[in-house]
Amino acid sequence: MKSKEKLTDNQIVQLNNIGEKLRKLRIQKGYSNYENFAYDHGLNRANYGRYENGANLRISTLISILECHHMNLEEFFRLEQ
Repeated sequence: MKSKEKLTDNQIVQLNNIGEKLRKLRIQKGYSNYENFAYDHGLNRANYGRYENGANLRISTLISILECHHMNLEEFFRLEQ
């Protein structure tokens, strides 16, 4: 897996956009704290916080997170920022 330092500027922007979408979904679900959301859904709390902050993540991890929101990849990527 690439570290964030080896990513292109565009890749970093895209990961930050994904993180922001995840943050908005969490807040819409009524969670003001990412740790509580992660804990309640069986996700690693430290990693989940990193994902919301734009860390690189695997597609399978994103799918697992989206399952908590009852949505698929297509729905997620159609969401407006």
